[in-house]
Amino acid sequence: MDSTQTFQVFNRGPSPAARLVFFAVLSVLLMFVDARFRYLESTRSALSVLVSPIQRLATLPLTLMQQAGDFFVTQGSLLEEKKALQRQHGLDAVQLVQQHSLLQENLQLRNLLALQQRNQFTGQFAEIVYAERDVFRRKVLINKGSTANIQAGQVVMDDKGIVGQVTRVFPWLSEVTLITEKDHAVPVQVLRNGLRSVAFGAGDTSQLALRYMAVSTDIQNGDILVTSGIDGIYPPGIPVAKVEKIERDAAYPFARIACLPVGGVDKYRQLLVLSAVPKLPERPEAEPLPGKLKSKKSGVH
Repeated sequence: MDSTQTFQVFNRGPSPAARLVFFAVLSVLLMFVDARFRYLESTRSALSVLVSPIQRLATLPLTLMQQAGDFFVTQGSLLEEKKALQRQHGLDAVQLVQQHSLLQENLQLRNLLALQQRNQFTGQFAEIVYAERDVFRRKVLINKGSTANIQAGQVVMDDKGIVGQVTRVFPWLSEVTLITEKDHAVPVQVLRNGLRSVAFGAGDTSQLALRYMAVSTDIQNGDILVTSGIDGIYPPGIPVAKVEKIERDAAYPFARIACLPVGGVDKYRQLLVLSAVPKLPERPEAEPLPGKLKSKKSGVH
């Protein structure tokens, strides 16, 4: 028996067409029975359990690729969102600081206006535009000058107390010498007992000094010093300083008294320039002594 005959012996059976028809009819019959009587429900469930790991394994590369893409997209969007939030935070912080500064400025202007109305001070508001760069000179420039009728000698204060005095006037600016300028003098008196003295600047924005006060002088820590109004420049009763430290030594005739300025000489920008105080009468000339007068007369004869 040759190979052709052997193949024909093992190839006996239904033809491919018959097989196709048989399996098609069988499939339709199984579908009808399953739809009608639900006999293959358990079989389908078992097959799905067996096939599920294979399906997951087949879709695993695609799932991993999608997750990796989502991760990088999410990471990028989060970084961009973080940068945007940081920029917004910076802008909000700047706006908050600016608004806080405006609120402080508004509050100080209200205090100055209330002070002017309460004490019947006449004057005009001004703002510091320049500060002296020399650390040994305590001067500032304000945005009001001769065009606003500012005159040398006018007193400048804030809502707390005396700040300084106008010393030079320009058309649109004025120079204000602070009371803390070295050797700048302000006649004062102790509010508690009316004791008069003179407060001198020490060249430091945080200190004034009372000089030539006897060791036995009735002055205490915490005493408030106000303008006495004696010199005809500073109106009386305006706060100037607060006594901070007193050193008494019996070996020296005078006590060392350090004071803190009440006004914000190095803090605020808004100031009040008081109108000029009415001038006092001229000081009369001292009359010559009788002895000197006689000698002069005898010399003439």
